[in-house]
Amino acid sequence: MPSSWGKIFRVSTFGESHGTSVGVVVDGVPAGLPFPEEEIQKDLTRRRPGQNDLTTPRDEKDRMVVESGVFQGKTTGSPILMKVNNQNTIGSDYDEMAHVFRPSHADYTYSEKYGHRAHVGGGRSSVRETIGRVAAAGLARVILEKELGISTVGFVDSIGPIDSLITEEEYPLSRDIVDQFPTRCPKPSANEEMETLIRKLRDEGDSVGGVVKVVVRNLPPGLGDPVYDKLDADLAKAILSISACKGFEVGSGFSGTRQTGSTHNDEFYIEEGTGKVKTRTNRSGGIQGGISNGMDLVIRAAFKPTSTIKKEQKTVNDQNKETILQAKGRHDPCVLPRAVPIVEAVVNLVLVDAYLYQRALQPKWFMKYANLNAIPNQ
Repeated sequence: MPSSWGKIFRVSTFGESHGTSVGVVVDGVPAGLPFPEEEIQKDLTRRRPGQNDLTTPRDEKDRMVVESGVFQGKTTGSPILMKVNNQNTIGSDYDEMAHVFRPSHADYTYSEKYGHRAHVGGGRSSVRETIGRVAAAGLARVILEKELGISTVGFVDSIGPIDSLITEEEYPLSRDIVDQFPTRCPKPSANEEMETLIRKLRDEGDSVGGVVKVVVRNLPPGLGDPVYDKLDADLAKAILSISACKGFEVGSGFSGTRQTGSTHNDEFYIEEGTGKVKTRTNRSGGIQGGISNGMDLVIRAAFKPTSTIKKEQKTVNDQNKETILQAKGRHDPCVLPRAVPIVEAVVNLVLVDAYLYQRALQPKWFMKYANLNAIPNQ
C-alpha cells in the first residue's frame, strides 16, 4: 500500500485510526532549519476532532511527539519522525462493521483488493491518516513563508446547496480570520445557514458535503515541471488522495468551459512600479502550462457527504448476502470544517517539494526569488 509522496521533500505516513499511533517520516529536509514545533502543533489542533458540535465528538488532543531528525531545536538533515498517539478509541463502535460494508465507503474495495482490512475506524482509509500530512505540512508552510513569502489560506466555499458567494476581493487574508467561524466559511450569513443545515442533518442521522477553496498568495513564477509533473497535476493527485475528496478545480475549472477564448484568456501587462509581468484576470488560477505564473494560486476541492451515517442503509456483507446497516460510532456530519487545514496542508506539501526541486535545478531562479536571509548557510 503506497504511503509516500514527493521527490525531494518526501513524506511517508503511517498508522491507522484506532491503532497505537499515527504519524509521518519526512525525508529531504535541509539541515539547520529552526524546527517550528509550535506552528506544527497549531496546524494539528486546527485539524483535530472534537472542536465543536459540528464535528465528530471523538476527543483527541493530537499532541505531537518528535522522535528523530531534530537536535537543539534545529533540523539535522536526517529523517524527521513525528507521531501522535491515539487515545480516545472505542473499537466496539465498529463491531457491526466487521463483516458488513458501509455504502460509499472504502470497506468493500479494501476487502476486495487486500483480502484483509482493519474495520475498526476504517484503518488507513480514515481521515486520521492525514495527521501525518498536516504535521509534515506545518514544517513545509514555515519554509514557504520564510523563504518565499508564500501565504496559503483555505476556507469553506459551499456546504450542500449553500454557497458562500465570497468574491475574489473578499478572499480572507489569514487563517485566523477563517477560524473565527465554526464552519470555516468566513461570511457571517452563509456560516449561519451552514451551521443550521449541519446540525439539522446531524440530528437526523445524516450528513452533507461541500467545497473547500484555497488561495495561495506570493507564489513565484516557475514552479512545476511539464509534462508529467505539472504543478496542477501534482496538486490534483495530492488533493484527490484525501479521504472523501471527489473533485478538483484550478482557476475557472469547469465553469471556464462555458466561456470563449476571448473572454477567458488572461491578458498580460507590466505592473507599474515593480516591472513584474502580471495578468489582468486570473482565470488560469495561477498556473499556465503546468507552471506557476506568479499570480495567486486558486484551487477548489469537492468533498462528498460523510459515508458513515446513523440512518439505516441497504448493503451487503462479506458472505455475499444483502443486509441492513445502522452504523454506530462518532463521525463528522460534515467533513468540510476540518477539511480546510487538510487541503491547505497537501497544497503546501506539493509547493515545498516543487520549490526545493526548482531551487536545486535552477540556482539563478533561486537567487532571484528566495529570501536568502531566511536560509541557513547562504
